[in-house]
Amino acid sequence: MNLENLIKELIFKAVRSSGAGGQHVNKVSSKIVLTFDVLNSEYLTDDEKKILLKNLKTRLSKETILILTCSESRSQHRNKEIAIKRFLELISNNLKVQKIRKKTKPSRATIQKRLERKKKQAFKKLNRQKLNLFLILF
Repeated sequence: MNLENLIKELIFKAVRSSGAGGQHVNKVSSKIVLTFDVLNSEYLTDDEKKILLKNLKTRLSKETILILTCSESRSQHRNKEIAIKRFLELISNNLKVQKIRKKTKPSRATIQKRLERKKKQAFKKLNRQKLNLFLILF
């Protein structure tokens, strides 16, 4: 997967932003809305598309379009850079194949330590009880 080619498929739209800026906000469209069509991407393989559709299903629209917005900065160019950076991180993180966890048994020593802690705790609680209850139990 070539990330530079993916950037060419991105569609950017500038929208009026809320937040800091005072009157400036009302005049300038500094918020960036980035859209990326996962299914119709030419640079993703079918396997990569399947993985992304599965991993990003909560972030995709019904038409399998990924929408990211950025309005952190007052600069439209800076917001565009941030949105691209987030997009690339999102894509690369969700295309990583996670290791399959191998089940392992706890070692004999850890089992022994756990049982010792349990005995110690039980003994503490037994010592807190009244003396006549202690005699009844033993």
